[in-house]
Parts: sequence; structure tokens; C-alpha cells
Amino acid sequence: MKAVLSVANYVELLNDGLRRLAAEEFVVEGEVVDFRISQGKWINFDLKDEQEEVKISCFATVYQISPDIQSGWRVQVSGYPKIFERFGKLSLNITELVPVGSGTLALAYLALKKRLEGEGLFALERKRALPEWPERIGLITSKEAAAYGDFLRILGNRQGGIEILHIPVQVQGAKAVAEICGAFKQLGELGEKDRPELIVLTRGGGSLEDLHAFNDEQVARAVFGSLVPVVVGVGHERDETLVDFVADVRASTPSNAAELISYDRAVELDGLSFLRSRFEERIRLTIVEAKGWVERRENLLEQAALKLTFKFKEFNQKIGAISILISNQITSLSNWVQGQIQLINSYAPERVLARGYAVVRRAGKVISDHGKLVVGEKLKIQLKSGEFLATVEGEAQSKLF
Repeated sequence: MKAVLSVANYVELLNDGLRRLAAEEFVVEGEVVDFRISQGKWINFDLKDEQEEVKISCFATVYQISPDIQSGWRVQVSGYPKIFERFGKLSLNITELVPVGSGTLALAYLALKKRLEGEGLFALERKRALPEWPERIGLITSKEAAAYGDFLRILGNRQGGIEILHIPVQVQGAKAVAEICGAFKQLGELGEKDRPELIVLTRGGGSLEDLHAFNDEQVARAVFGSLVPVVVGVGHERDETLVDFVADVRASTPSNAAELISYDRAVELDGLSFLRSRFEERIRLTIVEAKGWVERRENLLEQAALKLTFKFKEFNQKIGAISILISNQITSLSNWVQGQIQLINSYAPERVLARGYAVVRRAGKVISDHGKLVVGEKLKIQLKSGEFLATVEGEAQSKLF
């Protein structure tokens, strides 16, 4: 007896069977038709066969695939088929979408470039300067790529001793995007002491399809989110990828990337030799200038000493003349003083008395006017040899001198 199922149970049975398909092993390629985004997040489009009028509905969200896709693009998609219960419609739930063909890739590149530029990922003001002489760098590239060997050779020839934290990745193919993003994540999770001072992302040249991983939005955002400056050296000088614009520094080639982050030992040694010569020459000139300065100062000091000696002699001569003048003045003054002393001494009472004069006193006072004498009064007469008393008897006939 046949089992009776509800519509919902039957759709669930079909979806269970569809899930058993090895969906991850299949990639479907076709042309995008009727691409549309609803409510800013739901993406719907049809994937049309190129040769037959066959198409399949596709569903995704803006968080799974780029919203820059346009109708007419040729793409490869991965996902799993599902019947939506509400509509009873079979759709392919897209988990990954990759543009294919040079035309489609070019359109995808331009659309994503415009969007990222609008978000400010290419802004010059956010770009960081590289450390002058880095001691530790992170290197993200394929170990088998020629770019790897070129980078190490140039770096070794120019500057040795740099610690290189190499994380090998695939630089093209289905796993390239995930591995490159994983490498940035791995380096970013290192502690501050172990973290490289800058990161170099590099690979050789190739077609637009070969360089697709370096035009991927996830890789571009990984470069943008790096904690340390990033140098990107992809392909040849004419090659252009989105990560070139996001990087802090763009190198034209992998070899140029090595040149930009290092210094040339030979050039530095030549520069040091030149600086040494300049320094030695400067020292020599300084010594010559100092010697000349000292000699000039010696001459000035010698001239000053001669002038000082002359002035000193002239001063001594003037001192001598002044000394003689003072000595003469002192002698003259001394003679005058002696004369004055002799004159004073000649007028001293003792000298006067010695010449026969006498001093008359009345009541202790000297009498010099005979008119004031009174007959009979007592007087004291002082002579040179002593004093005696006398009585006034009358006025003498001869006038006293």
C-alpha cells in the first residue's frame, strides 16, 4: 500500500533528497538574467544556459554574494537546490558566485571599484607610511610562485637580517580568496611583540581571470582592515587590481615591493663613506679655522700686552714724577712748618721772659695797662727764674715801652 503524504511532507522529502546531492562538488556556469534586489538584501535572478532555452532560478543575499552583479554577466555559481514550500518553486541557493570571461570580469571589476571607492577604501588620507627600516615583515604569496623567489632574492641582495613571516597561499583558483583572507587574519591575531611591522601581498602577472582573487571584495577588505601597513606588488607595472588601490603602498612588481621596504646596503655604505669624508673634511676645516682663531687671538693678546706694558711704564713714570713733586711739596711744607714752629716758639712766654721781660698780675689777671694800677696795691711779678710780690708806689717818670 502506498504511503500518503501531505504536500509539506512531500516537499520536505524532495528537499532531503536534494540535500543528499554533493552540491559542493558542482559548479554551474551560465548567464545572469533578470537580476534584482528586493528590500536591500534579497537577491534573485535566473541563470540561463548559453545554448539552450533552459534556465534555473537562483536565490542569495547581499551578505553572500556581491550586489554589483548585472544581467548579462557570465558567472559560475556554487550552492544547493531547494524547493521553497511557499511557492512550490525550485531554486538554487547560491553560496558563491564568480564572474567568468574577460568581459564579465572587467564589468565586475569596475562596479566593485566604484563601490569601494565610494566607501573610502581608496582614500589617500588613510594610507600609512612604511617603517623606515623594518626588522620583521609578513609575506603572503605562493611559495611556488616566481614572485616569491624574486622578492627574497632582491631583499637579500639589498638588506639582510630581516625576519620574514611567510604564510604560503594559493594566489589563483577556487581557494585563493579564502587562503589570502585567512593569512591576513592569522597575522592580525599575533601579539604586538610577534606581529610584523608591515605585510607584503604579492604575486606575478597574469590575465584578468588569473588575478581575480586580488579583485575580490573580501581580499580588498582584508587589506583595508590590516593592523599594519600593507604593500601590494601584483603582476607587472601595467597590471591593475583593486588591492593596489586599497594598499598603503603600491609596488609595480614583486621585486619593486622588496625595494620599497628595504634599503640598498651598497648605496648606504657609499653614503656613509661620503658622509665620513665630508665629516673628516669638516673636522679638518674646523681645526684650521680654530688654529687661525687661536693665532689671531694670540696676536691680539700680544699687542694688548705690549700696549699694557707701555701704559704701565708710562704710568710708572707719571707716578715717579708725582712722587718727586709730592716729596718736594712735603720738604717745602716741612720747612715752612719748622719756620712757623720756630716763630711760635720765639713768641712763647718763656722765651720772652728769658729776654728780660716780666709778667705783671693782679688777682691772677695779667695787667698790661699801667693806667689801671693803683698806688699801694699788691702785684705779682713773674720773671724767667720765678715770681715775687711788689707794691705800687707811684708812676715812673719815663714812658714804658
